[in-house]
Amino acid sequence: MTIDSTTQPERARSKGDAIVVPPSKSISHRAMVCAARAGGGSTLRNIDLWGEDVAATLSCLAALGLEYSASENQIHILRGIGGLKQKKYVSTPIVLDCAESGSTLRFLLPLALLSGHTIEMRGRGRLMKRPIDAYAKAIGENGGRIRQEEGRIRLGGTLSPGTYRLPEDISSQYVSGLLMALPLLEGDSEIILTSPLESIPYVDLSIDVMKQFGVHVKTNGSDSYLVPGRQRYVPGCYEIEGDYSAAAFFLVAGAIGYPVVCKGLRTDSLQGDRRIVDIIKQCGGEVIEREGGGLAALPGKPTPAVIDVRDIPDLVPPIAVLLSFCPGESRIIGAKRLRFKESDRLHSVTQQLNRIGARIIEEEDALVICGVASMKGGIIDPQNDHRIAMAAAIAALRCEKKVRVLDADCVNKSYPKFWDDFSVIEGADNAEPVRGKGGKE
Repeated sequence: MTIDSTTQPERARSKGDAIVVPPSKSISHRAMVCAARAGGGSTLRNIDLWGEDVAATLSCLAALGLEYSASENQIHILRGIGGLKQKKYVSTPIVLDCAESGSTLRFLLPLALLSGHTIEMRGRGRLMKRPIDAYAKAIGENGGRIRQEEGRIRLGGTLSPGTYRLPEDISSQYVSGLLMALPLLEGDSEIILTSPLESIPYVDLSIDVMKQFGVHVKTNGSDSYLVPGRQRYVPGCYEIEGDYSAAAFFLVAGAIGYPVVCKGLRTDSLQGDRRIVDIIKQCGGEVIEREGGGLAALPGKPTPAVIDVRDIPDLVPPIAVLLSFCPGESRIIGAKRLRFKESDRLHSVTQQLNRIGARIIEEEDALVICGVASMKGGIIDPQNDHRIAMAAAIAALRCEKKVRVLDADCVNKSYPKFWDDFSVIEGADNAEPVRGKGGKE
């Protein structure tokens, strides 16, 4: 099934200073993988199929044999992708187009190695330039073959039960991908981290979603996961909760003086990015639960802070905006992973926010931020990075002149309705999104 972007359903939105945040992108990827492996019969509710990353995962699962129907914000799985070597082997590789989605690539790579086919994974932007050598080595020691070439990754062989040793600088998404694939093998496996893993909350999230579909993993301390084999995913109904990484931009808007109620969030969520609530409080703001549901942040006495982002790398752009309006010197530390996002995000946060009046110094794996009372405004080129564009919009609220955000449609990667939702904030017209492919310097 092909999704036509012109048929997007209008997601329910409240009037005034309230929005319904989009479904969690992180959970959507995981739930689709688990539902696909469960065969037919699963229903995923409140899933935003029009974000480019989520659409890429769904398209790749379809290439592997998934059949589904979609209506408004839900999908129903008609036929899953089955067991090992479900199709007759053919020499022509199956092509999985991951677009620019790191989640799609990393979650589906181990799954594709269970198909028995030759698989070719492709991507755009910086995706195929991200390092993969250590992961390829671990896979190669257990039956799979990964060969990274210009613009593509070719897969062969098949995964075997065994011990998978992964280094500290591996993305947690690779760990999650293995965790979702290994239970389907005929023997038990173990994932051993040779040093502490960053972004652990994302792995915990994967384990929780797997559990909802009947598959279990045993955590052995902080550096090992025991994965019993011979398990099967069970079909079910699953509702995707609201996305804290998207809500973070609006909560920061409230903390710098432009409150908006964010509906659709679970206060008991396992999403690591829920930590934005604590960070706002640490920086002097307040986060309250509104009557009738929804979270809103309110300004307080701005306080500089040191924020370690090893487990929450996606929060760096909104945190940088928040700290830019806290007097004194703040630091964002543990940020080296940001070099390998849609942009070199340490550099692009520094470069682009400084262009409109921030005072940020870029270090090897950190940002030093000197607070300002306001920014001057100007032009932002988000470097094809959705989170830079959204951060620029929030910063514009405290700018003396307008901020033109070029290539504003790059937000479609994760949050196609961002500019519509942003428009409910008082002062939103201080950000001028330049839409369409021509909006670049």
